[in-house]
Amino acid sequence: MNKLGNILSNIYIGNYFSGLMCILIMASCNSSKTEEIASTEIDTTHSCMNIPSRFGTDSSGNSILFNGDSSTNGMVLISGGVFHMGGDNEQASPDEYPKHKVPVSAFYMDITEVTNAQFKKFVDATGYITTAEKKPDWEELKKTVPPNTPKPPDSVLVAASLVFRSSNGPVDLNDFNQWWSWVNGASWKHPQGSGSSIEGKENYPVVQVSWDDAMAYCKWAGKRLPTEAEWEFAARGGLFNNIYPWGNEHVKTGKPKANSWEGKFPYLNEKKDGYITSAPVKSFAANGYGLYDIAGNVWEWCSDLYHYDYYKQLQGKTTINPQGPTTSFDPQEPYTERRSLRGGSFLCNDSYCSGYRSARRMKSSHDTGLEHTGFRCVRSK
Repeated sequence: MNKLGNILSNIYIGNYFSGLMCILIMASCNSSKTEEIASTEIDTTHSCMNIPSRFGTDSSGNSILFNGDSSTNGMVLISGGVFHMGGDNEQASPDEYPKHKVPVSAFYMDITEVTNAQFKKFVDATGYITTAEKKPDWEELKKTVPPNTPKPPDSVLVAASLVFRSSNGPVDLNDFNQWWSWVNGASWKHPQGSGSSIEGKENYPVVQVSWDDAMAYCKWAGKRLPTEAEWEFAARGGLFNNIYPWGNEHVKTGKPKANSWEGKFPYLNEKKDGYITSAPVKSFAANGYGLYDIAGNVWEWCSDLYHYDYYKQLQGKTTINPQGPTTSFDPQEPYTERRSLRGGSFLCNDSYCSGYRSARRMKSSHDTGLEHTGFRCVRSK
C-alpha cells in the first residue's frame, strides 16, 4: 500500500481520475479477495474497460415509461436454435471456455446499433440525463479504491467521461491510461468532450452510454438488452463454430469487413477501413442474419452480469435461454460489479483484444460510458 500511497501523492489534480483508475487496477490485482482469486486463472489478455464504479445503483430510469411503439421496424427476426457458445481459436480467453451447447428461443434484434438520432428522440421525450452528464458520487467511488485514499477536490468531481487519445508510440498494453483520458463534458452529445458534437452524425451509433443508460432507453422503447447467449447466437449469423460473424476469413484479409484498428495499437491506425473512430451504421456488410456492425465499430452492452467462470458453471448442463450468472466476479477488479459487453470496437486489434471475434467477452461497471461503447436492443417474439 505504501507504493500506492506514493503514486497517489505524485498525481497532479488534473490527472487525478486517470491516476485513481490506474491505482484501482493495481489494488485489485494485489487485493486479497483471496480464495476466489487464488483459484482463478487470471486472464492476461488486455482489457480496455477496468473502470471504477462511481455512482452505485442508479434509479434514474425508474420513471421512464414505454412509448407505446410495439412495431418491429428496424429489427430482424432471429429464428432461434441450438449453437455451441464459446471460444473458437487460439485467441480465445479463458473466460470463453469451456465451449458449451446452448438452445436459444426466437427473438427480434435491431439490425444496427442504436443511433444518435434514435437516442435523441428518447432524451427529447423523457428528459433523461445520462451517467456521463452527472457528477461522480465520492461516497460510491471510495468503496472501490484503497482505504484512506484522499477525496479529490470538488473541481475534479465533475461530469466527465473517457475519451480515446492515441499515444505517440508503443506503450504498455496493460496500462489503459496510456490511451484513455478523463475529459470534462464528454457525453453522448459531445463524445470527445465539450468541443465535439454529433451534428451531422445522426446515423452514427450513440456512444458514451452506460449500461444504466441503455436499460433506460430499452424501457422507453419497449425492448430489452440481449443476453450474451442471444447476442453470440445472432452474431454467428447461422454459421457453425465460425470465428467471426462473416466466417473464418481473417479480419485483415480481403476488403474491410468491420471497423477496427488497422495498424499498431494505440499509436498507428492505417485507416484501411476508412475510419479512425466510429463509423456510420451499415458501413460494412451485414452478417447472415442481416445484422450490421455486429463486429467492430462500438462495443455493445448485454443484459448479463459478468462472471469470469460462468461457462464452467454451465459445463455439462443444457440451459435454455441462459440469463447469465446470479453474481458478478472479475479477478481483474474483484470488488466492482460488472456487466457484459460484446462485439468489439474501432479500437480492436489482434495485438490488443480481438473483440470482433463472435465469442469474445468484455466487461465493465454498469455506470461506465466510453467513446467506443454503445448498444442494440432485442424484443422477445
